[in-house]
Amino acid sequence: MIFRTEGLFGFYKGILPPILAETPKRAVKFFTFEQYKKLLGYVSLSPALTFAIAGLGSGLTEAIVVNPFEVVKVGLQANRNTFTEQPSTLGYARQIIKKEGLGLQGLNKGFTATLGRHGVFNMVYFGFYYNVKNIIPVSKDPNLEFLRKFGIGLLSGTIASVINIPFDVAKSRIQGPQPVPGEIKYRTCFKTMTTVYREEG
Repeated sequence: MIFRTEGLFGFYKGILPPILAETPKRAVKFFTFEQYKKLLGYVSLSPALTFAIAGLGSGLTEAIVVNPFEVVKVGLQANRNTFTEQPSTLGYARQIIKKEGLGLQGLNKGFTATLGRHGVFNMVYFGFYYNVKNIIPVSKDPNLEFLRKFGIGLLSGTIASVINIPFDVAKSRIQGPQPVPGEIKYRTCFKTMTTVYREEG
């Protein structure tokens, strides 16, 4: 349907915001994880809890950087015009700021859901990855060691994604077009989750 009405580039709508956000997002994610881990070293916590809390902190910090890009991305993806007819990334961001401002109804719409999405994902991912990595013995064989790290990373990412996907759905519902123009159905993270669960299971 998208290909027929909007062409091949219809599948690439909103591609620029995540590309622009990727480098600062990764930098913030790993830098803040290490910083939170150091800070937590002053507190008497188990390594398992330290990794999880540092992951949560890095995710919450990452969400602050990412959320405006997500708002623009979701809006562009929901646009039904062809790729060449839709506004540019910068033009669409300006439209949002002009109409709705920079706050929680504008360029930072869905902020709490984004906090949940990144906070939960990083908490589970880093918490699981480093704890399991420390349990499974290091292999002297480079190939087996690669497979060990790859397998732990894959499993960590899968578990984190499964747990955090409800926050991602809530984020997209809040940031995307509302079902009835002029009426805000999806307003806050947990209310949106409740509505989706009640209406869609």
